[in-house]
Amino acid sequence: MSNPLHLEDSDFHSSIQENLKELSAQLGTPLDEASVKQIYQNACDLLSHVSPSPLTLARVAGTLLVYQIEDTEPEELKWFNNQVQQCLDEEEVEELIESLSRTDAL
Repeated sequence: MSNPLHLEDSDFHSSIQENLKELSAQLGTPLDEASVKQIYQNACDLLSHVSPSPLTLARVAGTLLVYQIEDTEPEELKWFNNQVQQCLDEEEVEELIESLSRTDAL
């Protein structure tokens, strides 16, 4: 498994995956280890071009988790993935995630 973060950050990788598992249970749809690892790997793949901090990686993984649990339309998930891949740096990814919560309030 290739990760965009350094090996010394492996505790963050484990922590993020554990938090995803806990969050899925709190949201009423507990996911198995394989599903959590897949969401995490998808987040890593989406961010492979920007060298994200652990926090940004966790936020993208959390967004993907919510999309999966809420059974989001495939077009919306595809849009999110495309938007992340078009971000030039971590700051743009953070702005994208922030904008998702703002659009619900509009």
